[in-house]
Parts: sequence; structure tokens; C-alpha cells
Amino acid sequence: MKKALLILGVSLALFSCNKSEDKKENFKTAYIDTVELLKEYDKYKDEEDKFKVKSQELGRPLEAKLQAFQTEAAGFQRNAQVKGMAWAQQKGAELQQREQQLSMEQEAFLRQIQIESDSIRNSIVIGLKDYIKTYGKKEGYDYIYGTGDAQTILFAKDPYDITKEVLKKLNEEFAAKNGKTSKKEDETSADDKKAETKEDKK
Repeated sequence: MKKALLILGVSLALFSCNKSEDKKENFKTAYIDTVELLKEYDKYKDEEDKFKVKSQELGRPLEAKLQAFQTEAAGFQRNAQVKGMAWAQQKGAELQQREQQLSMEQEAFLRQIQIESDSIRNSIVIGLKDYIKTYGKKEGYDYIYGTGDAQTILFAKDPYDITKEVLKKLNEEFAAKNGKTSKKEDETSADDKKAETKEDKK
């Protein structure tokens, strides 16, 4: 009887061990370099380009004011010698007041730009997180870790890195929605044309 119980115990232990090994074999995990993903995401590049143009347009009136002030301030010393001390004191006070006002306007503008830039970035990051969740479920991952600014992985083998795989799908979907090729394809095409031109010259 004891012998039978011992055999049964060994069998259960082996079954439990095999089951544990099966679980490990079926366990699917990967990681994504979140900094690279965001930096190379065509939608993010596209939004950045649009925002640069917009910020330049918004900044033009302030830039014109600053240039006008610098021109006036540059001529202040020369005019002061001609127009006398009383004029110089009055004009100096005016210029100082205008400089403070322009400084406040510049700070307000930079804050506005920073807020809008953060808003665009946060919106895209939220979209990426949702995409990765959907991707993970679809591809049957148990975990997808992230590396980048806030690292959660200190070491992992390269085969677990799915950054380029996810990035490729993201850019293809973005290109399909906007009816254009991905920026990476455009760059490759441009490089091919350069290579062809060099060959022709030879």
C-alpha cells in the first residue's frame, strides 16, 4: 500500500512538473523601446512638422515686435547724444518698460507652445498605449514591457524586442489612413534614386 502511494506521489509530482514546464513554454512576452517607437512613429513626425509651422506662424507678430525694439534700442545711444539728457532719461524709461512687456509676452508665448506640444505628445502616447494593448491581445502576448525614459527592463535578449515590428504596423496603418507611403519607405526610395544617379554618372 505504501509502495502504491509512493508511486502515485512520484507520478503526481512529475505531472505537476510537466504542467509547470508547459506553462513556461507557452508563456509569451516581449518588450518595446518606447522612446524609439514614439520618435520613429510617422504620425508623431507628421504632427511635429505641423506644429513647427504653426508655432512659427504664431510667433511672427512677436518676432516683429522684438526686431523693432532691438532696432530702436540700438539707435538709442546715438540719439541720446544728439537730443540731450532729458530725452535720454524719458526714452530710456520707455524702452525699459517695453522690454519688460516684451519679455512677459515672450514667456507667455513659450508657455502656450509648451502646453500645446505636451498635449499633442500625450494624445499620441495614449493612442500608442491603446494600440499596444490591442496588439498584445491579438498576438497572444502575456506581457509586453516598455523600455525608454522610465525603464522597466534592465536586461532582455534581442529576440524579445518587437519595437520595429510594432512600429512597421503602426506606420503602415497611419499611411493607409492618410493615403500615402510611410516616411521610411520615402527615405528608402530617395536613397535608391541617389544610388541610381551615382551609377548613371559612372
